[in-house]
Amino acid sequence: MTVVTLMWEARAAEGRGAELLEWARAQPLPTEPVRRETFTAPGDRVLVLTWWQAPCDAALPELPEPAADLVTRPVHRWRFESHGTA
Repeated sequence: MTVVTLMWEARAAEGRGAELLEWARAQPLPTEPVRRETFTAPGDRVLVLTWWQAPCDAALPELPEPAADLVTRPVHRWRFESHGTA
């Protein structure tokens, strides 16, 4: 079966990176992905990747938008289809 990775990335309001990270890590999904990882980057950015065994166009649960005052812009979202590892 195809493996799809959903990417969710947000930039926290100034000085609120730790709060955004805590918020993202606390968000439940109605079904569990194969894998879920959370990352941070300079500029108070938080990235969450989830892996699913599903077709690329499948309806899959995603993290919601955080409160508007917690972020500087709307969340960026992308889907990637795995083509294996090298």
